[in-house]
Amino acid sequence: MGISSTTLNAILILFPFVIASVLNFTKSENSRRAVAYTGCGIIIVAVLVFAASFFTKRAETVQALKFTPNLDKIMIGIEILLTILIFALSIKHKKIYAGLLSFSQTALIVWLEIFHPSESKFHLLTDKLTVIMVLIIGIVGCMICIYAIGYMRRYHHHHTEYKDRRTFFFPMLFVFIGAMFGLVLSDNLIWIYFFWEITSVSSFFLIGYTKTKEAVDNSFRALWMNLLGGLGFAIAIVIAHLKFHIVNLSELLARFENFVPDTGSDMLIVIVILLAFAGLTKSAQMPFSKWLLGAMVAPTPTSALLHSATMVKAGVYLLIRLAPAMHGNVAGTMVAYIGGITFLVTSMIAITESDAKKVLAYSTISNLGIITACAGCGTEATVWAGILLIMFHAVSKSMLFQAVGAIENARGSRDIEDMHGLIKMLPDLAVIMIIGICAMFLAPFGMLVSKWAALKSFIDSNNIILVCFICFGSATTMMYWTKWLCKVLACTPHTREYDDITTGGQWFSLKVHAVITVSLCALFPLISKYVLEPLMELMFFVENVSVLKFSDMIIVVIMLVIIFVVPFISILLAKNIKAENSLNYLGGINMGDNKTFRDSFHNNRKMHLSGWYMEGMFASAKLWMPTIFACSAIIVVTISMAIGGAF
Repeated sequence: MGISSTTLNAILILFPFVIASVLNFTKSENSRRAVAYTGCGIIIVAVLVFAASFFTKRAETVQALKFTPNLDKIMIGIEILLTILIFALSIKHKKIYAGLLSFSQTALIVWLEIFHPSESKFHLLTDKLTVIMVLIIGIVGCMICIYAIGYMRRYHHHHTEYKDRRTFFFPMLFVFIGAMFGLVLSDNLIWIYFFWEITSVSSFFLIGYTKTKEAVDNSFRALWMNLLGGLGFAIAIVIAHLKFHIVNLSELLARFENFVPDTGSDMLIVIVILLAFAGLTKSAQMPFSKWLLGAMVAPTPTSALLHSATMVKAGVYLLIRLAPAMHGNVAGTMVAYIGGITFLVTSMIAITESDAKKVLAYSTISNLGIITACAGCGTEATVWAGILLIMFHAVSKSMLFQAVGAIENARGSRDIEDMHGLIKMLPDLAVIMIIGICAMFLAPFGMLVSKWAALKSFIDSNNIILVCFICFGSATTMMYWTKWLCKVLACTPHTREYDDITTGGQWFSLKVHAVITVSLCALFPLISKYVLEPLMELMFFVENVSVLKFSDMIIVVIMLVIIFVVPFISILLAKNIKAENSLNYLGGINMGDNKTFRDSFHNNRKMHLSGWYMEGMFASAKLWMPTIFACSAIIVVTISMAIGGAF
């Protein structure tokens, strides 16, 4: 069992790096496509075999890879090289603070490994949460890579001002996937930290792809914010090892089984707070949300990868892992309230945006906020909801980013206002958009069901503040998604049809995402019963966990089957029914084109139809800084209280 598990883990972690190395020397577009498609196919098969192997063993956890001194030394060497690279780039671009942060945390880890070497019983651990994350990373991540092949060709066709660096771009995508596999499969804290830093550096390069001043500035913002979290991670590792001889994350969590505060236990809370702080930075929670918004400057595949399957999911994954250790203490309070505030504020700001990628970015931060709040509460029900949210969000948000990229290539715009009548202009892409938008906020799709479970849990725990956050945040969420959905579905007889230039690879990815989105909704009662509920029992050391009644979930599935025909009816109507040219009332005499009317002063006026964006109420300029100060104060006060209690 151990050898088989080790082999599968090694394939998942190392193979994407092998593909990245091959792509780095592949100059021909046809060869690049063949290598990327083949690599993605092998990775997807590998993650499916990995999942099947785990479930057929009927084991709750599988440990692998014990004593590895030579491999540990190689990792330390790679960390040092990455630090030298970051320091050199920081000096080149006059961003020295990023280099200093990288040097500080690497120096801590190197010092610990040289003078206090760890002896981990095992380095890798697989459980049901690991399997879920591996499937998300492997399938969604590879679909994004397949989509990127066609997208990037069109991207450079439209953006001739940017240097074509696809020989660098595609290797970094696979490095990212390999690092994420390593992160979620590792149990050794230093190994998790190692892969954590690779994701930070990879995102830095991907965000700065175009090398414009804006791209460079945004990439360094992402780098220093994630390195700040990495520094907290490194300090937590040092304290855990020197004071408690804790090497693995599972060892840390085991200390909280039947946890009773006593002498020295406050320092355990400090470790959890520092790790949670790293999770907050990586998951782009306030006050660290700006880096994820800045990532929008990168090509769409980067946005999809960072926002769905990889970067931000690393942060919430760690927070979900830490959830049992955060229940009922200051660490959980800090994480829950920062998540709740982030969810509410960013969903408000999303109302004011008409740029589709920015709406998706704010929506990502908002949804990560509710997952973070669920982790901070640290109960079986909230963690159940948080994991479901991770699953549904990863697939639907990746699909939406890809759809927006395809629409931008076809229309030359990603403004929501320009998507008016998309069901007529680009009907096939419109159907994808409809499924994705519905999946984000409508019943019976899983996002809404998960939010309902979280709300129920917050109510049961009498946490009125979080109840208010989720209620008002969900209301604002409904507004911007409804506005976008109505734009897509609305059309007039004069709506122009556009040629769909989406490539076969892009369509393959989009359709796979759509199928997975609907399948997850249909299968989630079984996922809950056979995967999530047993996982909750393992994580919280309890028995007979039941969040939602199975009969209730079956009703949700029946609702899904009934409403799923709506998008297809819409597309058939759009294609086969000719709209009648009826004249609308336009505040005067309609001039016959439904675009011009004559007012009471006999002046001809053009009609302008636009959504309401409420800039005066929810503008980022009004909400951003107060929220940053509030969340920063929560973090500072929490860390100060924890350290004060420890000493």
